[in-house]
Amino acid sequence: MSINHRASPFVGALEKDPKISLIGTLAMLVEASGEFDLVQQGRIWALADALSSWPNVQEAVVGVTNVMLAFEQPPDDIDTLAADIIELWHRLVPRNADGKLIEIPVVYGGEFGFDLPALTVRSGLSAREVIRIHSEGEYTVCAIASSPGFGYLHGLDPRIFMPRKSVPSLNMRAGSVTIGGMQTGVAALTSPNGWNAIGWASVAMFDPGREQPSLMAPGDRVRFRIDRIEL
Repeated sequence: MSINHRASPFVGALEKDPKISLIGTLAMLVEASGEFDLVQQGRIWALADALSSWPNVQEAVVGVTNVMLAFEQPPDDIDTLAADIIELWHRLVPRNADGKLIEIPVVYGGEFGFDLPALTVRSGLSAREVIRIHSEGEYTVCAIASSPGFGYLHGLDPRIFMPRKSVPSLNMRAGSVTIGGMQTGVAALTSPNGWNAIGWASVAMFDPGREQPSLMAPGDRVRFRIDRIEL
């Protein structure tokens, strides 16, 4: 069930109201409207922070441009709850990307950077130029999703944009440094993966034995450092 302007009179007429959809009886998805940018994502972070302490909210899970609410029990009044969330959305101050700075050493190219040649063909850049551009960027962790510890990183230079593969790699190794569209990331698990591998990092993205199992958190910043280049 999707809650929208026509179906629900409680939703205001503002064009930029978030879209609210029910996921079964124990979850609700709140999605930002319009084009993605860090201001909208900052409002998502702020919304998740605020909603996580509301009664009956078991967890507020941040996604890219959305937050999912998991409830302890089905809400009694969906209309009022949705109206309260929309009102909160419009008065929240977006949270800045003020988390920790994480530096990740990368072996670019080589056995685990097997998609680097395809990226050079598409971009018209040399492999070393692609590596330089990728390693000089500073990226913002928008969300931890897809698999435990996998951070969706915003800030990729458009010159090294690379669409996701139509046929995924069947066994991409954990630690693979990847590009998928206008985002980059580090594979947290060895699994099928449709992103493009350009290198490998030995730092574990997720370790259940750590006090904080996920290396990254929403709002953190990431820089990739060249450990070595294998071409």
